[in-house]
Parts: sequence; structure tokens; C-alpha cells
Amino acid sequence: MNFPGTGSGLGGGLGSGIPGIPSAGAAGARPGVQGFDPNDPNVKMLQRAMESCYAKTVMSGVAGFALGGVFGMFMASMAYDTPFHTPGAGGVPGVPGSTNPTSLSSLPLRKQLAIGFKDMGQRSWSTAKNFGAVGALFSGIECGIEGLRAKNDLGNGVAAGCLTGAILARNAGPQAAAVGCAGFAAFSAAIDAWMRMPKDED
Repeated sequence: MNFPGTGSGLGGGLGSGIPGIPSAGAAGARPGVQGFDPNDPNVKMLQRAMESCYAKTVMSGVAGFALGGVFGMFMASMAYDTPFHTPGAGGVPGVPGSTNPTSLSSLPLRKQLAIGFKDMGQRSWSTAKNFGAVGALFSGIECGIEGLRAKNDLGNGVAAGCLTGAILARNAGPQAAAVGCAGFAAFSAAIDAWMRMPKDED
């Protein structure tokens, strides 16, 4: 179908024959329409920023915080399968004059929900902070080691895991730091080795 003033039908390309608008298949079309230009200085600057150790540390910390929050919420919801006592009520260890334990199921529904959500939020926040700290610490150390060695291999993750475990357990003494180093290094090596395994292509 041809319109007056156009040299070809719609099958010739979108906008073909319209003054000032090149066709979709024309040689003069800009390559940036289908994606970003890798030679663009702004794109290069964004790539360098995303690949920096600061950005990797922040992104790993945020991801660990989110994952820890979900995990802590799940574990808190599963904790109510065991007997639970109302904080500050009778029968709680450390509370003077506490003699009669108060079961959570004996409280009104609104009180049960309030206590449950409060405890869930506290556990989720605590787990999220721990996961975020571990993720940021490990990612920052691994990125620094990779920059110093100028290599991207299994050794970076093992060394970063060892240092991370030792730092996290440093307050418990040298023996705990050594155990933390060995444990985190083994875990990092196992995960990194699994991630580097060649994927089966069907």
C-alpha cells in the first residue's frame, strides 16, 4: 500500500519515504537504537563504576542484607513450633517474682500477633545485618585480592574466605579465628568451584 508522496509501501521499512525519517533497515540508521554504544564515554564510566571494589562491596552488602532479612523472617516464623513464653511475663528466667509461665497460645489473638511480629522483625533485622556484613566484607576483600594478584581464579575466593572468617571470629581468640578461617575458606572454595564448573549444554 502506497501513500501519496512516499516512494514505497510499508513493507519497505518503518518510516521509509518520509522526509527526515530514515527507514528501519536503512544504512544511515544509528546503531544506538538497538542497544548502548560501548564506545560511549558515559557507558564506559558506568561500567568502571560498577566494576569497582566499592560498588561490588555495596551491592554484596545490600544483597546479603535482603537475603538475611528473608531468611531471618522464615526462621522466626518456624520458631513458634516450640513452647514460647511471653517476654517479661511470669516464669521467664531472670524476671524477679516470676512463677507462672504464660504460654503464647493462651493470650488474645491480637496480643499473639503483636508479639509474633515484633519477634519476627527483631530476628529478621539481626540476621539481615549479619548477612549484609559478611557479604560486604567477603566481596570487598575478594575484590582487593583480585586487584593485587591481577588474576581471577579459585585462590581469590579461598583467601577472601579465610580472611573473612578470621576477622569475624577474632574476638573469640586465635583458635576461633583459625577455625573460622578454615571453615570460610572451605565453604568459599566449594561454592566457587561449583560456580566455575562447565555447564551442560543440551
